[in-house]
Amino acid sequence: MLTQTELLTKKGDYIQQMFGSIARVYDLLNTILSFNFDKKWRKFAVKVSNVAPDAHVLDVCTGTGDLAIAYSKVLNQDGKVIGSDFCHEMVRIADHKLRKRKLSDKIQVIEADTLRLPFHDNYFQVSAVAFGIRNVSDLKSGITEMMRITAPGGRVVILEFSQPTSPLFKTIYYTYFKKILPFIGKLISRSRYNAYSYLPTSVLNFPDRYGLQAQMEACGLEDVKIYSRTLGIVTIHVGQKPCK
Repeated sequence: MLTQTELLTKKGDYIQQMFGSIARVYDLLNTILSFNFDKKWRKFAVKVSNVAPDAHVLDVCTGTGDLAIAYSKVLNQDGKVIGSDFCHEMVRIADHKLRKRKLSDKIQVIEADTLRLPFHDNYFQVSAVAFGIRNVSDLKSGITEMMRITAPGGRVVILEFSQPTSPLFKTIYYTYFKKILPFIGKLISRSRYNAYSYLPTSVLNFPDRYGLQAQMEACGLEDVKIYSRTLGIVTIHVGQKPCK
């Protein structure tokens, strides 16, 4: 029987390989499968972060860098964004995207595991993640690590899929989410890992908006606010690291 550590390592390895297999079509599928709402969700997450123009921001599980790019738009020349991801293929595509958009001077992407971030304590004013914390093999450790590198008084921001709040819409949404989305995702990505079948399963097994709020508070974050968007399809949680 595998130990807890071995199980978490095995999940991490699978996630890493799965996202590597869809990296080349990740942006396209995000746009298609979210009906282009993903850009609005990230923009709103940045807004409720209340980030200072000269802040240092870390975007963990950055993928191809879209949340990092969204943060860079509200920063001045003294602000800095770093995106980290443990998937080599994602980091490579993010780096190419940044160079193509001439954003490499404002955003840096590195290959790093969210559970072992290579930064000093209290370095960033904001640590954020979009659609990635659900894939971290140990949720509590992931939140704790994000909190560690965040300065006292800074914010931890989590944008994640959640369960719709409207009973009628929930029925329609789950039909799309469980059946249509995986079909389209597999058709376009041609990934043997069935990444877009994993997506609805992982969302349904993830804590609901209040459960995640409780997890963040249990890790020591204060004043954790919840913002639901698009009938509850996604939720943004913003918690503050204690000043002392």
